[in-house]
Amino acid sequence: MDNSTEPGVKQVNENQCQQCMPLGGVVAFKGIENSMVIVHGSQGCSTYMRLVTVEHYNEPVDIASSSLNEKQTIHGGEANLQKAIDNVIRVYRPKVLGIVTTCLSETMGEDPERIVAAYQACHPANDVEIIPVSTPSYQGSQAEGFFAATKAIIARCAKPTAPHSRINVIVPHISPADIREIRRLMDLMGCQYTLIPDYSLTLDSPAGGRYRKIPHGGTATGEIARMPGAPMTIQFGETCHEEISPGAWLQKQFGVPLVNLPLPIGIGATDRFLSTLQTFTGRPLPESLALERGWLLDGMADAHKYTGVTRAAIYGEPELVNAVVRFSVENGIAPVVIATGTDRSLIAERIDPFIADLDEPPALLEGTDFAAIEATACKAGITIAIGHSGGKFFTERHGIPVVRIGFPIHDRIGGQRILSMGYSGTLAFLDRFTNSVLETSYATYRARIRGLNDISQGA
Repeated sequence: MDNSTEPGVKQVNENQCQQCMPLGGVVAFKGIENSMVIVHGSQGCSTYMRLVTVEHYNEPVDIASSSLNEKQTIHGGEANLQKAIDNVIRVYRPKVLGIVTTCLSETMGEDPERIVAAYQACHPANDVEIIPVSTPSYQGSQAEGFFAATKAIIARCAKPTAPHSRINVIVPHISPADIREIRRLMDLMGCQYTLIPDYSLTLDSPAGGRYRKIPHGGTATGEIARMPGAPMTIQFGETCHEEISPGAWLQKQFGVPLVNLPLPIGIGATDRFLSTLQTFTGRPLPESLALERGWLLDGMADAHKYTGVTRAAIYGEPELVNAVVRFSVENGIAPVVIATGTDRSLIAERIDPFIADLDEPPALLEGTDFAAIEATACKAGITIAIGHSGGKFFTERHGIPVVRIGFPIHDRIGGQRILSMGYSGTLAFLDRFTNSVLETSYATYRARIRGLNDISQGA
């Protein structure tokens, strides 16, 4: 594998490939029932996070702010944060209140744990679970903020409990549609489970009824409290470091066995997920899922004559990139550039077994930006890109199609409904990919023929 960045050399980001760490924390808190979140930083931070989430999910997303300015930067932001807590509890009446820090508050040396303790001491009757999380963007990306917040939520709410049969399921930042698909697979396998964080309703609410400041849905704190008694934790977090891994924390603190899996995109990864559930439940694969698997195999055979000649740049959050690389190799797609804005992921060792036998070693870019991705991809001669809307320049500047997956998607509708998980989701993803190849091929074949004729006549 070609690592184009020298070890230990930190590159300057010209157009970052990842979102900020506190934004990942915000999304995780949105997956908890009756929760609200405060961004401890400047007003601009929370405004940016609202904009990005609203554009992607097409839902009203409330995010509070402690609104630090020059004065608080000098004298401290404790008063602002305590006032923000007061206001949010009064207006929203949440059961859980998350507090995520920013570069500003962390650089100032703010201690949200101490501030929250002081607030609780002054408000002994307050029954809101206030959970601060350290999420400065100079320390990590959105993916790390998501896992760090999920771990903090579990660590605060989990209680010693008697053994039971509910499996813990921990998901990374995926679409609400994909969360619903994972739920469907668990239900078809006859499993009882606690899935966290579950924003499949809170960030993708159906129309109807009166507006609610905090939408229905989310993982209940009562379910989280019982997670230490689970027989197993399934965590889709192969690229997650142990210090921010919720599943590793449950294993260490309560002895809950951890099974770390790749996201179920593609035949191999979905087989592995369902095989894990079959081993646990002792049940055979339902006929409906066997049919879905067969349809996917049929679709792979149908598409192979088109996918087998493509050269792809795959970019985004590490866990999703990890899954898409495997999907690509299964379908004969050459992943010539693999990139993520996270610089501390475990992606290299996870994908090595799947790319070891490729004719052309991919270029792996970690902690990278789109300037580096563009330069590397153009040099590698990619014909298609897979990732979020940040890579739209591939089409705008080079005429290369982008198959959209991940977060954020702000130049297309329905980012929250993009389905890519399981056999059915993988087939839908494969169809989107193949049709993008065909659309580009049919739109440009006359120009390519003219070019070949010109070359022939010139010779």
